[in-house]
Amino acid sequence: MAPPRLILTGASGFLGRHLLELLKEQFEILCLARRSQARCGAPYHPNIHWFQVDIADQRTLASVFRDIKDGGGAGIVIHLAAHYDFTGDEHPEYYRTNYHGLRNVLEECCKIGIGHFIFSSSTAACAFPPEGAALNERSPADGEHIYARTKALGEAMLNQYRQNFPSVIVRFAALVSDWCEYPPLYMFLRTWLSSAWNSRILGGAGESAIPYLHVRDGVSFLLRLIDRIDQMEQGEILIASPNGSVSHRELYIAATHYFFENTRTPLYIPRPLVRPGIKINGLLGRFMNEKPFEKPWMAKYVDKKMTVDATHSMQRLGWQPRQRLEILRRLPFMLENLKAYPVEWTQRNRDAMKLVRERPNLKVYSLLGKHHQAMSAAFTKALTEGAAHGQFASYQRVDESEHRWNHRLVIRHLMNTVRTRERTLFISYCQDLAERRMEQGFTSEELCGALGELNRICIETLMADPDAQDILPFLHEHITTTIRFGCDQVQETYELAEERRQRQSSGDPLSR
Repeated sequence: MAPPRLILTGASGFLGRHLLELLKEQFEILCLARRSQARCGAPYHPNIHWFQVDIADQRTLASVFRDIKDGGGAGIVIHLAAHYDFTGDEHPEYYRTNYHGLRNVLEECCKIGIGHFIFSSSTAACAFPPEGAALNERSPADGEHIYARTKALGEAMLNQYRQNFPSVIVRFAALVSDWCEYPPLYMFLRTWLSSAWNSRILGGAGESAIPYLHVRDGVSFLLRLIDRIDQMEQGEILIASPNGSVSHRELYIAATHYFFENTRTPLYIPRPLVRPGIKINGLLGRFMNEKPFEKPWMAKYVDKKMTVDATHSMQRLGWQPRQRLEILRRLPFMLENLKAYPVEWTQRNRDAMKLVRERPNLKVYSLLGKHHQAMSAAFTKALTEGAAHGQFASYQRVDESEHRWNHRLVIRHLMNTVRTRERTLFISYCQDLAERRMEQGFTSEELCGALGELNRICIETLMADPDAQDILPFLHEHITTTIRFGCDQVQETYELAEERRQRQSSGDPLSR
């Protein structure tokens, strides 16, 4: 008997990879992820089918869901895909992935007739409760951070599809592993366990507190939810978290006591001085060419406690987080891994920090998005004026509205490639483009020349933007090199087509 089929978005993420390990024997899993299976370290198994796709790319996502439907559909969707970072910036990726990407997934789910939709949210989507109170399943997603706002929109969006399929919302606590892999905690430990001047400093009274959940308990929560999915109410909200919260002071004392084998007393910075202190530290970091993790917007949360009461969720599922996996019990395991495997420990946490460190490719991607319309218009103008002068003769036959559509499309594919660092995305697009243009009578020289114009426009536009001055060395790496790969694919496609034509004209049987 074939196992039931399940769709997992965000399969390459932290929780997704751990979930795959325990689901692969019980389910046939259709994984949707931006990264490749090899790059993210996801397991390989006959029951795991990997689709490398950006959920915000509606056209590609629709193609994936057609394949899923043709293969028999799926009963449950677990939607883990989301964007979150700690920069505090209103990054367009929040709306692109958390809102538009979710909408695309929900629309495609309607077409294949799924049975249940599990939506991953976070306790961070909620505002901190008043002093002495606790978040529970009835708490609104009313946080001020852009992540909270997009998650609130997502939770409301699910209600619009209640006639199509039932959904359940799961708000997770901060997820950690025995290697840490939660960026703020990693940065705290890196500072507290160092000899840096600020290694003993805690903001306020050290009472800033949130709940932590070990990723293995996060997985067990989802497994229990899957088992009881038919018992859940439409739109029900569950909280995957221990009760209570854990403060910075508790973490500091536990970590330093174990690591140094003696008790270290923290130094407390009065709350009114925290924001100025963060700003000064930021200036020092800029001078030292090392951006601090702490940002001024974080000062407003000093000494606030995100205390949780998840009793109702525990009773609904018959589930409890294991005491041995609680954060203060697990800190020694984290630090033992740090001591025994420092290189791997650091690498795992740097991987988890990939969006926090604002990789140059993400900055390039953001700037491409900022100038998308202007570059598309300039590209259209360059080709139409060039066509009028005989430089791109075949483009003279292309309608201006089609120019605009094609150029938005090529820039969008370039942006997705820059964002994911998966150049196969742009290469595949250029292969399809070459085959189409070949049928329309375009030469490879015209097509490669047009791609060269696109490269020139992108580079010149971004170099003129003051926001790009700190990433100028990366523009050619992420834009020019990507377009060069695409142009090589265009030339290869034309050459292979010409070889086939010559074999056919000579009666070569290999051409049949």
